[in-house]
Amino acid sequence: MKRGLTLTILFLFSIGFISAACSLSVSMINQDPYPAIPGETVKVVFQIDGVSNPECGLVEFELKENYPFTIDPESTNPIKINSGTYTRKYSSFYLATYKLRIDEDALEGDIPIEVMYSSTNTAKKIEEFNIYIEDTKADFEIHVKEYNSKTKELTLEILNIEDVDIEALTIESPKQENVEIKGANRINIGSLDSNEYTTADFEAIMKDGEIKIIIYYTDSVNVRRQIEKVIDFDSSYFNGSSKNQTSQPWILYIIILAVVGWFVWRKYKKHKLKKKLHHHG
Repeated sequence: MKRGLTLTILFLFSIGFISAACSLSVSMINQDPYPAIPGETVKVVFQIDGVSNPECGLVEFELKENYPFTIDPESTNPIKINSGTYTRKYSSFYLATYKLRIDEDALEGDIPIEVMYSSTNTAKKIEEFNIYIEDTKADFEIHVKEYNSKTKELTLEILNIEDVDIEALTIESPKQENVEIKGANRINIGSLDSNEYTTADFEAIMKDGEIKIIIYYTDSVNVRRQIEKVIDFDSSYFNGSSKNQTSQPWILYIIILAVVGWFVWRKYKKHKLKKKLHHHG
């Protein structure tokens, strides 16, 4: 009986020992923003389970830096955790947060990133997670479509050249040397789909040279963005424009009257000559 009791105690002790063995696991629980955007930053959060067990000793977690990601200097890497000290604050897990910078030429889609973790009593493990990247930024071509020096009406044409639709498009002409805006210097346009164009009209006194234009828009993930464009203005392209011509119709009237007058004078001269010849005959 004593032997049976001893075996039972040893069995229970062995179960307790096995259950106390260090067992770590890692999962990525958040990506912000989603999707991540080329040329910007993304925050990722990993959950490290099992660190509440003191049998793990010193736990080390490291994010492997691979293209197109670089770890922001604000982030600690690798992270070292003394196991058994986070039970009260984190239950049975630890949250590792990283800020990553994304190369502006990064491809779209699920891009893998590796983490490596180990403890005093466990071997190193490597796991792979995906960060989803999608380029939601737009780009534009913009130029002066028309300028009427008499009415001071300036018309800009804006083309969305990226494969993304945008909302809340606003065009602004800031204070600058070559443009003197009369009235509102901001025009709210609205939505603009990919490969579509729109126009914005300002009242302005223009000088030849560079014009700075600021474009504001909201992308597909509801982020408000702005982009600055510089375009050239050359008044010589608009001196003979149809708008300038129609704004001075009297020039056309004078030309018409001159032509009519010439025909009338020619007809009169012929008639007079014919009459003179008839009289002499």
